[in-house]
Amino acid sequence: MKTEFTSEQLADPATATSAGAIRACVHCGFCTATCPTYVLNGDERDSPRGRIYLMKAMLETGAAPTPDVVRHIDRCLTCLGCVTTCPSGVDYLHLVEHARAHIETTYQRPLRERLLRWTIAKVLPWRRRFALALRLGRLAAPLTDVLQRSAFTRPLATMLELAQENAPRPAATTDAPCAAQRRGRVIVQQGCAEPVLRPEFRAAAVRLLNRTGYDVRFAPGEGCCGALVHHMGREAEGLGFIRRNVDVWSREIDAGGIDAILVTASGCGATIKDYGFLLRNDPAYAARAARISALAKDISELLDASSLPPRVNTPPIRVAYHAACSLQHGQKIVTQPKHLLEAAGFSVVTPTEAHMCCGSAGAYSILQPEIADRLGARKTERLEALSPDVIATGNIGCAVHIGARSHVPVVHVVELLDWATGGPAPAALKIGKETGTHAADA
Repeated sequence: MKTEFTSEQLADPATATSAGAIRACVHCGFCTATCPTYVLNGDERDSPRGRIYLMKAMLETGAAPTPDVVRHIDRCLTCLGCVTTCPSGVDYLHLVEHARAHIETTYQRPLRERLLRWTIAKVLPWRRRFALALRLGRLAAPLTDVLQRSAFTRPLATMLELAQENAPRPAATTDAPCAAQRRGRVIVQQGCAEPVLRPEFRAAAVRLLNRTGYDVRFAPGEGCCGALVHHMGREAEGLGFIRRNVDVWSREIDAGGIDAILVTASGCGATIKDYGFLLRNDPAYAARAARISALAKDISELLDASSLPPRVNTPPIRVAYHAACSLQHGQKIVTQPKHLLEAAGFSVVTPTEAHMCCGSAGAYSILQPEIADRLGARKTERLEALSPDVIATGNIGCAVHIGARSHVPVVHVVELLDWATGGPAPAALKIGKETGTHAADA
């Protein structure tokens, strides 16, 4: 695709990257078949190819976009299914992030949208604030039905539903015997949403890693990975979170003996692996950020390269594996989780349209509730059609989004691996038994 950026515009690294991405697009249209919003709406402007045209015109002029342009760019989930499909290697991720940053600085959103986005940015990335918001949201439950009746207030209803369905949970025990053979030392990222919504994910990861031979460390002072605000176009805030984590993790690495930074939320992992790119032009951080990205791994990557502990339990259950977009498209991790589950003795099945996003996508389910709900229902229907005993995934957003729509318990892959190798049954299965819903136990 031909571009008409000026030499002055191309002197900006972000614009130069975007220009390269736009020029790589050959208009083939392969991306339309794998784009969730195009599949739902059938509107060219809601496809990656259509959005590239819109972003090209917006960035070349440098002017504030129209509300219509913003609407179609906002509808992008950043699931990166288009990147997996694209035969031309279009760097769609960094193009759409540049476009969103441009929108954030040049476009005046309606007051309601500005307040909603400000609230998300100031609450969700902070663990204590998020936990408090969930508790307060549960008190406002009677307002949910009223707010659902209007498209204007539906995002608020979605936030209240999140609070009602996901009360903050107490920390789970991480006690587990360490393996006789020590394999190394790792940092496990703590995250922001996961420890509030599903602390049992990290607890299972720590137990499993200890049992596999890894000494687990947490980095004091670590915060949100920056993904949530960065994908909203709030670039300065996102980079602030990123620099903070680079400082914190660098201190741990410099102290010696860190073999990897492990992530249990694949949405965070995709962003952390991009730290080197995002800070490439910052002389004070570029080298350290690149080192962080090189050490970052999804937990399934490390476990698949290691030998799992011997199986203690062989639960006779059928697992439907949901591949998070940030894992399969963002990090190109496709086979490892399924291989690990099968190696642990589980019967694993995958749904049709496994490449399609479930609709969670960070704050997307709040900002675009109508599309997110349609995608969530579509994904849940395909997973439940497999008649599984449990649904497993590798991302907190997917677990919460699908879990709100399915009668089948939703767990993290590491919870099942921990269970099979000597840990407790996943909490979601226990909760299911106690409430009389679908569940399984060894």
